[in-house]
Amino acid sequence: MPRGSPRPLRGPLPAPHCPPTCTLRSLLATRGPPLSPQPEQSPRRAEPAMEFSELIKTATVENVLLSCAGLPAVRGTLCITSHHLLLSSCPGGDVELWLLIRNVDAVEKRVQNLGWYQPPRTNGSARDTRLAGSSGTITLRCKDLKVLQLEIPGMEECLNIASSIEALSSVDSVMMMYPFFYRPPSLKLEEGWHRFPLELYFQQISSQTSQWRLSSVNQDFSTCPTYPPAVIVPAAVGDEALRKAARFRQGGRFPVLSYFHPKNRTAMLRSSQPLTGPNRRRCREDETLLGTILDEGERGFIIDTRSAQAAKQARMTGGGTEPKSSYPQWRRLHRPLERGRPLQESFSKLVEACSDPSLSMDRWLGRLESSRWLSHVKAALSTACLAAQCMDREEAKVLVHGAEGTDTTLLVTALAQVILDPSCRTLAGFQGLLEREWIQAGHPFHLRCARSAYSHARLKQEAPLFLLFLDCVWQLSRQFPFSLEFGEQLLLSLFDNAYSSAYGTFLCNNEKERSLCKVKESTHSLWAWLNRPEEQRKLLNPLYSHNALVIWPSVEPQSIQLWQGLFLRWIRPSQHLDEAWAEIQRLVEENHAPVKESTGNRLSQSLSDPTAGLENRR
Repeated sequence: MPRGSPRPLRGPLPAPHCPPTCTLRSLLATRGPPLSPQPEQSPRRAEPAMEFSELIKTATVENVLLSCAGLPAVRGTLCITSHHLLLSSCPGGDVELWLLIRNVDAVEKRVQNLGWYQPPRTNGSARDTRLAGSSGTITLRCKDLKVLQLEIPGMEECLNIASSIEALSSVDSVMMMYPFFYRPPSLKLEEGWHRFPLELYFQQISSQTSQWRLSSVNQDFSTCPTYPPAVIVPAAVGDEALRKAARFRQGGRFPVLSYFHPKNRTAMLRSSQPLTGPNRRRCREDETLLGTILDEGERGFIIDTRSAQAAKQARMTGGGTEPKSSYPQWRRLHRPLERGRPLQESFSKLVEACSDPSLSMDRWLGRLESSRWLSHVKAALSTACLAAQCMDREEAKVLVHGAEGTDTTLLVTALAQVILDPSCRTLAGFQGLLEREWIQAGHPFHLRCARSAYSHARLKQEAPLFLLFLDCVWQLSRQFPFSLEFGEQLLLSLFDNAYSSAYGTFLCNNEKERSLCKVKESTHSLWAWLNRPEEQRKLLNPLYSHNALVIWPSVEPQSIQLWQGLFLRWIRPSQHLDEAWAEIQRLVEENHAPVKESTGNRLSQSLSDPTAGLENRR
């Protein structure tokens, strides 16, 4: 690593390849993925339009002390590049930190021995007043909930470093972000982007029913800017009718197929709210679209993720619900789920409580309850169970929507599929589900994950909907420890990469934006990295045993638990738990099925609640 003070560059600083040393980077990442993918030597991309050097006030500072909870402090040289914060220990450089600056959520600075002084005037120069002081401390609160502290000698250097990190972490232009510059030699740009095409999913459905077709009505994104180019729709409905139905739905999100349940040939659709408005406007094409999937006398369910009152208020501003008179075969069920500011504040309150070591038991339980995060988890699981129950037990078609159809709607449809479909509980199937129901379906990751729990910035459109989904999946994995092929490590990796990543998978808000930014042509796919054999092995659940049954979770308050692996990841020591899981994996690999069964029986009580003991009998 360079020791001198580098000249500010146009564009990213080409980082050297780092030797496989015992790095602080790996120590800090014991319960999750690395702080950031380690930069590797690769061809530079064309110079960006913006001068990163303008944002870097001080590029290098010597004798910086880095501390992190639970780890020994390290002193070394700090260097700021366009996308990374680098710390190399002194002497020897055998410990290194590579922190992606995009991962920084909040920068807090504190100065010691602050004062002012006036140097002697020379040659009649104007009087100069300067800031003087011995040192300063910068606390970096990261989007993955890690907290780092830097003690920097020199007041001016401290303030400059803090200002530089704040400016670089706030760059909002997608094409200036690190994925557009990351070029690992072990991956190809096109690798992983076409691993889960919608056409392949449609082939599975068309082999079981002819009721659906793959439509390219949105090929140029003109029908719906947040839908992918291809969508699955009722075979009896033509493209022109789809266009008219789209004009009747907020944002053009007309009803499309989300999931076909092969057990009883029922289906789940998703959309946005209808634009009925105060005059109860109608759309014959929308009514026909929903009517054509129901047989005569058959009943369907509309699960609205807003309260009845919120839906009524939406009608006064142009939105609304499907009136019974126009949709007589559909029954509406309201299951309100929080989104936006209330959910973001809940996340922040929980992280704040988890980060306070001074709490007594009573105060901790009070803070946990007042955050209401576990209540949001319970509500999401309950609503997903309702959708799954309508399909599996009532044998009814289901339409899920809220207002925009890009947040709580996707939360419910994706969770319901994990509950119902064993293929969505495999490593590949779960990645395909995320691609189909979150990324291609238009969840606005760039807006929702712009800030995490620590940010002091005024909330705009941030909301941890995707984190809530991952938490719910973790709850399922805890209650059914043998039924999911992947483990907690995958969920942690997805959380980290959704908020800050070297890969382009979670960039932008929808497929149209990704197309305009040429994300798939210019960045690497996260799926390509996670599906490398050496990485895949870290993500697998050693206790996995295929379970073809529906997994009905308990949503009783006693069954919903705090996801300690995420919220306490950087607070509690995890060495012994990691070693235990490594040993379990070793035993399973050595002995295969016999040990998997016996080991699973011994661990079932510690890994799951009493209701999960019924897993194999459900």
